[in-house]
Amino acid sequence: MPRLSEVIAALDNLWPAERAESWDAVGTVVGDPDQEVARVLFAVDPVRETVDEAVKLDADLLVTHHPLYLRGTTTVAASTFKGRVVHTLIKNDIALHVAHTNADTADPGVSDALAGALDLRILRPFVPDPSDPAGRRGLGRVCEPDRPLTVRELAARAAERLPATAQGIRVAGDPDAPVRTVAVSGGSGDSLFDHVRAAGVDAFLTADLRHHPVSEARAQSSLALLDAAHWATEWPWCELAAAQLDEISDRHGWDLRVHVSRTVTDPWTAHAASATTTDTSGAPN
Repeated sequence: MPRLSEVIAALDNLWPAERAESWDAVGTVVGDPDQEVARVLFAVDPVRETVDEAVKLDADLLVTHHPLYLRGTTTVAASTFKGRVVHTLIKNDIALHVAHTNADTADPGVSDALAGALDLRILRPFVPDPSDPAGRRGLGRVCEPDRPLTVRELAARAAERLPATAQGIRVAGDPDAPVRTVAVSGGSGDSLFDHVRAAGVDAFLTADLRHHPVSEARAQSSLALLDAAHWATEWPWCELAAAQLDEISDRHGWDLRVHVSRTVTDPWTAHAASATTTDTSGAPN
C-alpha cells in the first residue's frame, strides 16, 4: 500500500505544479505525507457534497480540479464552509490534492477529455505551451468531428454526452452551419476568443460565456459558439485522471481503488425556458 507522498509524486508527474498559472493554487491542501492510501476519489469541486462522498467511500485521498482556497484565507474555522471542509477532511484522515491549470494544459488534459467525450479527433492545442517542443501541451484543443456535423448536431451531441445540467447547451450562431473543425476548452473560455479566431475553426465549445464577449465575437466572425455548464465541461477529466492513476497503480503494484464522483456540483439547479415567440415588439431596449 503506497504512502500519500508516493501517490502525490505520481500525480505531480502527470500535472507538474510549475505548469500552473501564477495566480493558481494547486498541490496538496490537506494530508500527512506518511499516511497510507488505499482508495482515491476524483471530483471537480472540493465542496461539502464531494467531501461527504469521500467520507462515505472511506477514501484516503480526494483529488479535485478546482482549488479549495484559490485566493487564500486567514481562517479555517469550522464556522465557514471551507473551514468545515478542512475539518471534515482532517477528522476523517482524508488528504486533498488539487490539479487545476496544470491539468488544463497537460497532455492529456482537461480539453483532451472533453474532446474524447464528444468523439472529436484532436489535431493540436490552440494555445500551445511554448515550453513543449512536441507541441502537444497547451490550452484548449483544435479538433475534427468524427463525421460531418452541423452546429445544431454538435450541440445535441454535447447535450447527450456531457453530464446533464440545468443549463444544457446554449448556441450563438447559425444552427445549420456546417462544422468541419471545432475548438474545445473545458471551463471558462471567453478570454480565448482571439486564439480561437486565429485557429480558423467553425465552432468553439466551452463554458461561462458572457454577453458582451459573445456579442463582440459574433460581430467579428461567423464563428459559432456553444456554451455548456462549467462543471460539465471539466467532469470528463475526472474519468481520464482516474484512468491515469489506475495505470500507475497497476504498474507499481499498489492495488489502489480509484473512483470518480458522479455527484453533480454544478451550482445551477433549475432552468425555465422562455416562451416561444417571434414577436419582439414588447422586448426591453
